[in-house]
Amino acid sequence: MAGALKLKIAPLSQPPKGVLVVFCDDALKLGAAARRALADAGDLVTRAAAAERFKGKNGSCLDIVAPAGLAASRLIVIGTGKAADLKPQDFVKLGAIALGKLPPSAREATFIAELPNGAIKPDAAADVVLGARLRAYSFDRYKTKRKEGEEAPSDRTVTLAVGDVAAVNKALRGRDAIADGVIIARDLVNEPPNVLFPVEFARRCLALKKVGVSVDVLDVKQMQKLGMGALLGVGQGSRQDSRMVVMRWNGGKRGDAPVAFLGKGVCFDTGGISIKPAQGMEDMKGDMAGAACVTGLLHTLAARKAKVNAVGAIGIVENMPDGNAQRPGDIVTSMSGQTIEIINTDAEGRLVLADVLWYVAKKYKPKFMVDLATLTGAIIVALGHEHAGLFSNDDTLSERLLKAGLDTNERLWRMPLGPEYDKKIDSRFADVKNTGGRDGGSITAAQFLQRFVADKTPWAHLDIAGTGMASPSSDINKSWGSGFGVRLLDRLVAENYEG
Repeated sequence: MAGALKLKIAPLSQPPKGVLVVFCDDALKLGAAARRALADAGDLVTRAAAAERFKGKNGSCLDIVAPAGLAASRLIVIGTGKAADLKPQDFVKLGAIALGKLPPSAREATFIAELPNGAIKPDAAADVVLGARLRAYSFDRYKTKRKEGEEAPSDRTVTLAVGDVAAVNKALRGRDAIADGVIIARDLVNEPPNVLFPVEFARRCLALKKVGVSVDVLDVKQMQKLGMGALLGVGQGSRQDSRMVVMRWNGGKRGDAPVAFLGKGVCFDTGGISIKPAQGMEDMKGDMAGAACVTGLLHTLAARKAKVNAVGAIGIVENMPDGNAQRPGDIVTSMSGQTIEIINTDAEGRLVLADVLWYVAKKYKPKFMVDLATLTGAIIVALGHEHAGLFSNDDTLSERLLKAGLDTNERLWRMPLGPEYDKKIDSRFADVKNTGGRDGGSITAAQFLQRFVADKTPWAHLDIAGTGMASPSSDINKSWGSGFGVRLLDRLVAENYEG
């Protein structure tokens, strides 16, 4: 959990306490406040850098234990490279690296938020805090025993010394909302499936009411009345009832069309009758990472009072193989009226999203829809764990998403759509079948979804199978559940759809 870290903002003039963290450029130059703090240590940094061949490259670290002449138990020098080349995402990374270099025994630390040319600007300083908060996250609520040194002290305090305390605190309001949203998403993905089943997921969404989000939960009877046969077919083999949750934040002008975000929420995916291999099936608790992202995002937008109307809709199911489970060969009728032949019950996420996409487009007439889903293993074959797949019917929306991905380092790669792929999901017995075979598997899955995008709504599908869970650890994330997409989509909204 992330509660172990306490963050304080203080002026540069305040004497540092605990472990001292300073930043230097690629010429080993320090800011004025850092030089004052290190005055009694003489040329300690220069000598240590020479001994360790430390060059001040961006993200590099010089760690000096019990530095001579200083009261600090440890001095950590973080390289920034050329200060002129720093981008906003670099400050998030630097804050994460600095936090990560603190030893488990450190109860207090001071980060001097300063470059050689002066104090780090307020927005950048807030990004340092964001990086530290994201790095501090861990999911350990079910551990009753820990190895020695495994857990940081619960009362750890990090003070960020800055040039303008008021301005940094103002900037932090937005960053705290982002961090909280990512943490909500990570917590949801990390929860075990016996704890986070559909009804419980829906219950947790109700907590967003505290920040001003309206939350409506649709049960099985309500979805049956709406004709959501595609979504309900997935969950019919489970003892856990399916749910759909619609979350709304109205921070824009009254009457303005909302932006819409949709998430696949398969709380556990056995594959159903087309059952998965046993090896690695435990990871299928994370098959709801798209829904987790949408939940975290709506919290972020509301908590920072985004000037936009937004809808977040998630279909929450459990895909289990009991005597009532959906079979290969079944034909179901979606909310759109289109009939779907079930070829493989493990291609279930697209069935869930089919009804959610149609519902949102028809009911809310949004400016655009972005869905997120851990949809296909094929996207991992294509892109690995470094990019999520982007499929879209709209070039402007795609370009904005790609830019937001680069700005937040939650990177996307646009994949093709086309009639040649669409033919692969034509069915002999129904309007469409739910798989098109192995070739181009992530593309035919997106083609399937596109058939349920009503009224020519601008739409993008993000296949986050490689990034939403079990993705490689990074400077800002050491968790199995990454919370991927919250920062990306918040940036999309902030840069293009507010005000």
